[in-house]
Amino acid sequence: MTNLESSRAVSPLAAFSTATISDALDKLGRPGSMLGIAPLTDDVRVCGRAFTVRYVTGGHPVGTVGDYLDDVEPGRVVVLDNQGRTDCTVWGDILTAMAHARGVGGTVIDGVCRDVERALGNGYPIYSRGRFMRTGKDRVEVAEVGGAVSIGGVNVKNGQLLVGDADGVLAVPLDLEAEVLEIASGIHEREERIVEAVLAGSTIAEARRAQGYHTLQRASQDPSEAAGSALGS
Repeated sequence: MTNLESSRAVSPLAAFSTATISDALDKLGRPGSMLGIAPLTDDVRVCGRAFTVRYVTGGHPVGTVGDYLDDVEPGRVVVLDNQGRTDCTVWGDILTAMAHARGVGGTVIDGVCRDVERALGNGYPIYSRGRFMRTGKDRVEVAEVGGAVSIGGVNVKNGQLLVGDADGVLAVPLDLEAEVLEIASGIHEREERIVEAVLAGSTIAEARRAQGYHTLQRASQDPSEAAGSALGS
């Protein structure tokens, strides 16, 4: 099974770009796009359920950076809330090697990573605020595993669906996956029609007007109304 096939087995939303899913979330008036969290490289995608870990500044004595990876199931996405810190890392070479070997879906960090050569060589997806070599040991410690975390300004619950591509990563609310899928499908279909029209000689203004482009992402009061509008019903 290819990575894309595996991702689609988790959710059909894996077939859509984060841009399309973000527009669907806008339509529903719900946040999800993680500001400032970017992939190490543009040729990776991720789609999986969050395995959440929250870090805090180390106490006295300082606790550990955690051995949680033993409990992460294949396909899950490790989501690390390091409070956006860029002065020390909570993910490196050992974790990348183990996660890749076990089929973990990827890692998302509100913070930085290090030892990126292995991740790049293995094609292991990491989304973070950047890379920096200094260890988090004796600087931060695990405060909670499996609880709610904040990543790029978005609250993420354990088990929540994450989708990432070259544009970044987002979280889909657990209670809205079906609605987001329906709306994203409609947006994708309409935008493909716009592309086909302009390549066939239409002006962009005409093509966009025909498909209601400028209101595709506009929030509606009723999620069912939003889905119907996006699908043109």
